Amino acid sequence: MSLPERLQPPVRVLMGPGPSDIHPNVLEAMGKPTVGHLDPYYLEIMDQLQQMLRTLFQTQNQMTFAVSATGSAGMEAAFVNLVEPGDRVMICVNGVFGSRMVDVATRCGAEVKTVERPWGEVFSVEDLAPLLDQFQPKVVGIVQAETSTGANQPIPEIANAVHQANAMLIVDAVTALGGMPVKVDEWGVDVMYSGSQKCLSCPPGLAPITFNPKAVDVILNRRSKVQSWYLDVSMLASYWGSERVYHHTAPINMSYGLHEAVRLVLAEGLDVCFARHQLQHQALKAGLAAMGISFAAQDGHQLPMLNAVTIPHGVDDVTVRKGLLERFGIEIGGGLGAFKGKVWRIGLMGYAARSNNVLLLLAGLEQLLAEQGVSLEPGASIAAANQVYSAGR
Repeated sequence: MSLPERLQPPVRVLMGPGPSDIHPNVLEAMGKPTVGHLDPYYLEIMDQLQQMLRTLFQTQNQMTFAVSATGSAGMEAAFVNLVEPGDRVMICVNGVFGSRMVDVATRCGAEVKTVERPWGEVFSVEDLAPLLDQFQPKVVGIVQAETSTGANQPIPEIANAVHQANAMLIVDAVTALGGMPVKVDEWGVDVMYSGSQKCLSCPPGLAPITFNPKAVDVILNRRSKVQSWYLDVSMLASYWGSERVYHHTAPINMSYGLHEAVRLVLAEGLDVCFARHQLQHQALKAGLAAMGISFAAQDGHQLPMLNAVTIPHGVDDVTVRKGLLERFGIEIGGGLGAFKGKVWRIGLMGYAARSNNVLLLLAGLEQLLAEQGVSLEPGASIAAANQVYSAGR
């Protein structure tokens, strides 16, 4: 057979639900020379990455590291380590990733109960209290930033209620970490996991995760072995800890990338980084409102980095997304599950959360929507976004 040509990927503006635009410094870091996974230099990188992840998660947890796999493996690592066959697990479902938690917990052999809210809405303590009292779960799972709906779930009150019921809390922060406040210790979260490809602006492939001492104690006193050898954190902790016991060949260059990605967030400053995401969200929201486009998530609980917005009546979902990609090089996401064909998911994550991206997207949408017969004032969305930028600076 004839060999294919060298890879020449197109240049895209990644404004979908992930992966996000990769910071040039991260790509450069990933191109550095590879060393061995037990090389003294790499072990130093691991130590630095662990400490930076603790700062990012706002935790002192010793068992904090990056799983050598995607964010979904972070989810699986959380459940397979805490949950044993027959354990009671309660999952909060208001979108795709809550449903995925249910599947993972079921595969662990757990007895699973769900508490549900309509897509786009968030949970209150009152929603969980009856089942916490009746079911008495060992573990409760909830998504902080639901990528399928754009809903921002408050965690502190939920965590307090879960602990009063003598249960443990697993939080999905795949989309949240690096784009909004995440406070593991202050909130009392037992396990939290994330992914490298969202607000950290690193390629997919690593899953930051943290376990508090209570979770570690549960893991070390299991009745049975963790069902996944690869994701058994008692062994992973020995690799990431001072013993450096060989477990697997870590993805060296991905670790370089995540190291630089987290370093960039911390160099910017967490508060500054979060404010940047919020400003771009408000500018986008104002521009979309000028075109008559509203948000699908509950008012007051809309994520800054993942904007799920309703598709105008009569507008073809695929045609617009295809037009954005082909004419403007912009990728946005379509709806999933109950939102399929009803919403667009617009990401403003990490390096993608910049005013030039927001303005380019708004200009492209104006053109494409006008072609589909939507009545709008040319340039109004740009003016509305610029008004937000002027007020915010």
